Amino acid sequence: MRISILGSIVLASILSITNLSAQKAKKTAPVVAATETKVDINKVFKNWKPRNVGPASMSGRVTSIDVEVENPNNIWIGAASGGVWKTNNSGVSWTPVFDEQPILNIGAVAIQQSNPSVVWAGTGEGNPRNSISIGEGIYKTLDAGKTWKRMGLEQTRNIHRVIIDPTNPNTVYAGAIGNPYGQSKNRGVYKTTDGGDTWNQILFTNDTSGPGDMIMDPKNPNKLFVAMWHHYRNPYHLESGGKGSGIYMTIDGGKNFTKLGKENGLPEGNLGRVGITISKSNPNRVYALVESTKSGLYRSDDGGYNFILVNAQKSIVDNRPFYFQDIICDPLNENTLWYISQTVVKSIDGGKNFETIIPYSGIHPDHHAFWIHPTDNKFMVDGNDGGIGITRDGGKTWMFDEKLPIGQFYHINVDNETPYHVMGGMQDNGSWRGPAYTYIQGGIKNFYWDNLWGGDGFDVVPDPEDANWVYAMSQGGSVGRYNTITGESSYIQPPAPDAKTLLRFNWNAAIAQDPFDKKTVYYGSQFLHKSTNKGAAWQVISPDLTSNDSAKIDQTTNGGLSVDITGAENHCTILAIAPSTIQKGLIWIGTDDGNVQVTTNGGATWTNLTANITGLPKGAWIPQVRASTYNANEVFVVANNYRQGDFAPYIFRSTDLGKTWTNIVSAAKVTGYALTVIQDIVEPNLFFVGTEQGMYVSLDNAETFQQWKNGYPSVSTYDFAIQEREADLAIATFGRALWVLDDIKPLRKLAHNKGMANNFFVSAPNAVINASYKNSSYEWSTWGMYDAENRPSGYPFTVYLMDTVKKVKVQIKDAQDSVIRNLSFKVDSGFNRQYWGFEQKGKRAAGMSKVGGGGRRRMVEEAPADPEEEREYRGRAVLPGKYKVVVTANKQKDSMWIEVKGDERLADRTLVVKKQDELMAKHQPSADKFNSVMDQLDEVDALLLDLKTEWKDKKDKGIDTLNKAHKKITASAKVLREFIFGKKQEKQGYGTVDVITPISIIRDASMLIGGKNTMPGEQEDRKLQEAETAIQTVIAKANEFFTKDWADFRKLVEANPIKKFKDYESIK
Repeated sequence: MRISILGSIVLASILSITNLSAQKAKKTAPVVAATETKVDINKVFKNWKPRNVGPASMSGRVTSIDVEVENPNNIWIGAASGGVWKTNNSGVSWTPVFDEQPILNIGAVAIQQSNPSVVWAGTGEGNPRNSISIGEGIYKTLDAGKTWKRMGLEQTRNIHRVIIDPTNPNTVYAGAIGNPYGQSKNRGVYKTTDGGDTWNQILFTNDTSGPGDMIMDPKNPNKLFVAMWHHYRNPYHLESGGKGSGIYMTIDGGKNFTKLGKENGLPEGNLGRVGITISKSNPNRVYALVESTKSGLYRSDDGGYNFILVNAQKSIVDNRPFYFQDIICDPLNENTLWYISQTVVKSIDGGKNFETIIPYSGIHPDHHAFWIHPTDNKFMVDGNDGGIGITRDGGKTWMFDEKLPIGQFYHINVDNETPYHVMGGMQDNGSWRGPAYTYIQGGIKNFYWDNLWGGDGFDVVPDPEDANWVYAMSQGGSVGRYNTITGESSYIQPPAPDAKTLLRFNWNAAIAQDPFDKKTVYYGSQFLHKSTNKGAAWQVISPDLTSNDSAKIDQTTNGGLSVDITGAENHCTILAIAPSTIQKGLIWIGTDDGNVQVTTNGGATWTNLTANITGLPKGAWIPQVRASTYNANEVFVVANNYRQGDFAPYIFRSTDLGKTWTNIVSAAKVTGYALTVIQDIVEPNLFFVGTEQGMYVSLDNAETFQQWKNGYPSVSTYDFAIQEREADLAIATFGRALWVLDDIKPLRKLAHNKGMANNFFVSAPNAVINASYKNSSYEWSTWGMYDAENRPSGYPFTVYLMDTVKKVKVQIKDAQDSVIRNLSFKVDSGFNRQYWGFEQKGKRAAGMSKVGGGGRRRMVEEAPADPEEEREYRGRAVLPGKYKVVVTANKQKDSMWIEVKGDERLADRTLVVKKQDELMAKHQPSADKFNSVMDQLDEVDALLLDLKTEWKDKKDKGIDTLNKAHKKITASAKVLREFIFGKKQEKQGYGTVDVITPISIIRDASMLIGGKNTMPGEQEDRKLQEAETAIQTVIAKANEFFTKDWADFRKLVEANPIKKFKDYESIK
């Protein structure tokens, strides 16, 4: 609860207080006027946006970088699944510029350097690991990202390279690596000569091959090299290398291509992935990093016609080429070559030897994009799995930019702390826990987040008995417990049940907390494991619940030409575990090979339900199973099948323990394959669905869905969690970190009526803490620091209004139905969320001007926009307790009871506040008299100014006498005001010497009484008496002024005659 000290005798401090004894909230039925029209959520909720809470300390995978050469402060990046971002200040701040588009998966970004407002973005990333993001065409902006237009190539899926002809920008080449999970004739190289209106496929080798790399000769735009790459994936296998691979060269802009091979000095036989680069300073120098049965780094000194092997060092030429195969030649020195992989290395002798420039730490490992300024080779930008790094000294030092919230989260969970935490794990960025909001001034900083667990992060589950402990995971089944306070950790992965059994864990294994026993957790391999002591010991409670298909389990040949066995393709494993919260012993599981199984007796027996699910593709991935919180026999199963080339959405629902099923989504209802679903825990008609292309909401029990577009992009939405106490929806995205949609009760109200439009209602959280806010660790120097959006302070309430009313009146009433605060707000049609600052009506403090009247002594008061409304002063914060919010919109009225809770971190100050109020009430009559003096003096000043203006330049008889009298009375009024407030500094410079004045005495008393959280005593009584004495002195001097000096002046002026004066009686 924050403390605001006002310099006035009225106690306008917002005092810190604690909770009084709680009363049960009385629920008032909402005023509902339903029509037959269902609401359009993007219209009625246009003013409601979820908060992106970060973190940005570790970002996500950056796949492409381009920089405006003439103004290198302008940097553009493409994120694997986070859209296109740009900075115009070298990374001090970043702006997402692609959020209005239907997909955010980016493979390539290219700036037209002759006109940098023109930028191309190819969607779908080009490094096909198991978490690859699939695209949907190529886009172009003509206004530096303000608007975009899709320019075709949708069926190519993934575009890895985009090259613009520098001599004719209407000519553009697109390298479509294609969807690795499907065969397609749409792979290959495409060319447009009309700015993207039409495209021609100029190179195709086969339906499993696309450009692993593509470059243009910097001196000859008709000469290009294309490294075609034969590759494909399925759910359990990666294959690199084959007949479709090869290095192709064209010297006529793609009319003809020549395949380079053994006769050109390259390896014979099938090739895999090839990285290729050309020297800008000497285009005859070409390098090729070739994957083959004998991989190597090759160099050409005649423009690519002949190559020689220059390096066969295993760490360079055989380092996971499907994921790392990019090489970059220094634009100013043909002998300097960069190779980016887990680290960044550099050769200065034409590729013979390499030194490490960026080790595995310092800048995030796994590098995928690298840009070097063409004329200043000391300026480079690196893109990696954790974001970007920038160097301006040739790589000696780097700045890791921590302002890109493009983390790829797989899961999200919440705890019940205050404030509560959101938590989850990111692709290659570990597991994290951070606040959903804070009681700290400012936004949510990166350093508020706890780094929990390393590797690729996955699910994080809070211990329900102690939220300081969490279960955290990394790839391949690694799981442990971690204490966020002490850093203590314990490795708890389940062991094999015997010496002959090899456990299979998915890259993203499944974990679940038992809802009936806080010490019991479940973990998935091919078996379901159960621990009743938080992972200290485990038992297997199922048979193999997968298909146990040996062909899918065998990983010995995974990778193709270069074996790649990391566990990423582990298959026939459990992906999802869902214990029922209603029926003990009822557990559902889903596997990566399409099985859905259930036990009703804690694992003693299992039933495979897969055959019952009509429409479930064979072998589909089951990333999530949700047990209903309403009906033990009801369950939701999310399936996706894009790993087998099927992009349709599947979410199956059963209400009879898996006997029959219905797919609640379709391509007509949502866009993108399904990833997650959650049914609201309070309103069963309310559903949220996450797909590869956004978040969808149903208000009618999953009959229809609408995409939520208000402030939320079409990003891969992986998981949801509902914070029950606060009715918040927490959202995990695979590309834009974590989000929170605060207080979804308005959606519940609409869903209760199955989405039918309501004309008017009021909604608010049942209870809110009037919390004390800490100062931020950074008070002034915050520019350039990442600041995620914090929840606004105050008590939020929502006014939903569907008519032409432009303003609503709000009354806050106490438990005795007395109005303690009047507010008014401008409103828009639909959703309007406002915040009451917990304040009540106050009294006018000594020295405070009238509400809305003048600015000389204005302090803190409220002045509604409507001059006819009652105006009131802002008082101190209310005490904890029940209050009623009453909202009036024209003749419509709705209300609800709310509860203000005290901050439990603070001592109970109820008695202190009441004593402070008692003192101030006792003194208020004197403050009112003091203010009467001030009001009269203000009127005097205004009249004297009017007279001075009126008499200016007049030559009437007697005007000199009046001007002299005016000057004298002005001086007398000034003396009186200076006696009260002190002399104004009239010299140039800064500051005024402190002097004791009546107003300083009054304010000292106010600060002493209202500025502390302790019981007033003798010193406060004494200071208040001093204030009383000061006020009496002011009154005496004012009466003397008005009865003598002012009366004489009035008599003189009115004798002229001029009627300008009011009658003032002495103040008693």
